[in-house]
Amino acid sequence: MELRQLEYFVAVAEERSFTRAAERVHISQSGVSAQIRRLERELGAELFDRSARVATLTPAGEAALGHARAALAATGALGQAVGEVSGLIRGRLTVGMVTGCTITPLFDALAAFRTAHPGVELTLLEDASDRLVEEVRGGEVDLALVGTATAPEGLESLTIISERLVAAVPPGHPLTERDRITLRELEGRTIVCMPRGTGLRTVFDRACAARGLRPAVALQAGAADAIADLAARGLGVAVLSESMAERYRDRLTALVIADARDPALLALIWREGPSPAVREALRCCRRAFDVTTG
Repeated sequence: MELRQLEYFVAVAEERSFTRAAERVHISQSGVSAQIRRLERELGAELFDRSARVATLTPAGEAALGHARAALAATGALGQAVGEVSGLIRGRLTVGMVTGCTITPLFDALAAFRTAHPGVELTLLEDASDRLVEEVRGGEVDLALVGTATAPEGLESLTIISERLVAAVPPGHPLTERDRITLRELEGRTIVCMPRGTGLRTVFDRACAARGLRPAVALQAGAADAIADLAARGLGVAVLSESMAERYRDRLTALVIADARDPALLALIWREGPSPAVREALRCCRRAFDVTTG
């Protein structure tokens, strides 16, 4: 019994046609028929009822189909395992990143991964952090860089950045004379912030709710650049993380929000028991972000 015989047998069973099966496995119909006849002789039973136009499995064929599929799957797994040991990672890797991401070490990591493993089909997509978390849980995304308030339950995570929130205002704003502000003082001001579903907004909303406050988030944008531009034009007080605000220090002054003590996190997330491709991508990310723990 040969693996190609099992492959042809499964192809005919799934296509319900010797002709279409031959096209699928790229050999002649006579070659498929001959190999299946040989398999039937070895098993001592006919696998297909050939009396009709459609190739139909006999009871013996029905009994054999699951085992044939399992044997082919086991062979594929064997090849994958050997490939992993040899460093020949293959397959697909879908990476997600929070909308508006400008974290260049992630791009450095992806470039290093592609160079080391050109056989992996790499896909990159943007989405809101809350949706990316669910897409990782559901297996649609293998690895994602998200903003979050806490490590998502049921997933593995590696924190890249952990920092406090700040309020940022343009030159000439009354608050520029200060170096800190409270959430209650922000309540009566127009706020420019990221939309719900982002990690930064979740941290801000939770801090406000814990004190019974409801600041007016009148302007929302998914990218830090847009938030900074709106605040620089005097349209509101921007709520950003410390490193975000630092990028705009030429046009915005950052004030520590004294009573927003819980940090906003930027983290890589993935499911337990990661594939070889995910493990290798994580290695590249740790190196690019210079993270040696987690």
